Amino acid sequence: MDLLLNKVTMQEFLSPIWLSLKISIVASLVVILIGILVGRVFARVTFKGKAILETILMLPMVLPPTVVGFLLIIIFGKNSWAGQAIEWLFKQPIIFTWWAAVIASIVVAFPLMYQSAKSGFKGINKDIEEAARVDGASEWKIFLFISIPLASNALITGSILSFARALGEFGATLMFAGNIPGKTQTIPTAIYIAIDSGNTQMAWLWVISIILISFIMLLSVRVKET
Repeated sequence: MDLLLNKVTMQEFLSPIWLSLKISIVASLVVILIGILVGRVFARVTFKGKAILETILMLPMVLPPTVVGFLLIIIFGKNSWAGQAIEWLFKQPIIFTWWAAVIASIVVAFPLMYQSAKSGFKGINKDIEEAARVDGASEWKIFLFISIPLASNALITGSILSFARALGEFGATLMFAGNIPGKTQTIPTAIYIAIDSGNTQMAWLWVISIILISFIMLLSVRVKET
């Protein structure tokens, strides 16, 4: 009986951790790709309305998570064209699914990656890229073999911070993806439920776990900078 209880407890403990890591990895990959591309464009191109568009991209960093979650429900809900298209395509709504948690993590983590990428690309000496153009290099080759390597420190920092932010996402995830054990329950939502139900011991285990993971992520940034 005790062995069975231990197995159940261990599974209950590990499930939110593995799910959080999986969601954070998928969200980070999307954020890194989009953040690098958008950051590169905004670092080099000037156009009318750029400041407004940048402000919109950065809004999730300052908006309350509940507001972000509410907007995601409106955008991807059953009454929206996006929600209806997803439900028609996948035969189920996206709300309260694993992918809803991924989308919430992408939205809140993107500003960190975007800002880091933009700063990294803006710090590149334009003469280096221009010399490559004179030598006949295409824009794609310049981007891959010159711009990205020169901005690598900023890109790595942004990637790590984005992963840590996705890992710690709570409010938007709880509203948009819910708290379904084994399906959408991440470490932050699991901690909230554990405390609410009086399971302080399990809450402490999850708190220590996410602190350790986040500490390692942030420490790697500091080590990289030094």
